[in-house]
Amino acid sequence: MKLGVLGGTFDPVHIGHLVAAVNARQALELDRVLLVVANVPWQKAGARAITPAPDRLAMVRAAVEDVDGLEASDLEIARGGESYTVDTLAELRRLHPGAELLLIVGSDLVGELDTWERSDELRELATLAVVNRPGTPVAAAEAEVRGWRVANISIPMIDVSSTDLRARVADGRPLDFLVPAGALRLIRQRGLYAGAR
Repeated sequence: MKLGVLGGTFDPVHIGHLVAAVNARQALELDRVLLVVANVPWQKAGARAITPAPDRLAMVRAAVEDVDGLEASDLEIARGGESYTVDTLAELRRLHPGAELLLIVGSDLVGELDTWERSDELRELATLAVVNRPGTPVAAAEAEVRGWRVANISIPMIDVSSTDLRARVADGRPLDFLVPAGALRLIRQRGLYAGAR
């Protein structure tokens, strides 16, 4: 089995996340892509208010419910505490012995991987699936030099960020077509991001 792992805060989940996930699944012939919702994202904790993990998980579930091969994962939420990708991959290795794990990351994160918790161990657990957008430098060569096994994925340019989406809600601007319909319904039902800036 080939299992893709796309972790994140997903605050909120948006079309860029899903485009990366479906393109990785197709290009790398993955059986499934798990969108792993961080419980406490250690790199963001304290920097801003984070939407509660159960709300973020519900948004991801709503976003992928009808998408073949994509699955919301509560692995990090169930484990509790701060979320480290290395712990998640180690747990997936135990749950799926023999599976090939591919860690899906944007090319913008490749330069930061050495700052991640236990990055040497992380390097041994998974192949790095680098998502490249048009106009951004391809970072795979840099990762290979640092000892990663690397696969490249190209996706269309989609300029959307969770930070901007939270600001749009706070300003009363629409999120239609930027956030999957199921997640957007949930944001409206729960009144999420109304006080965000």
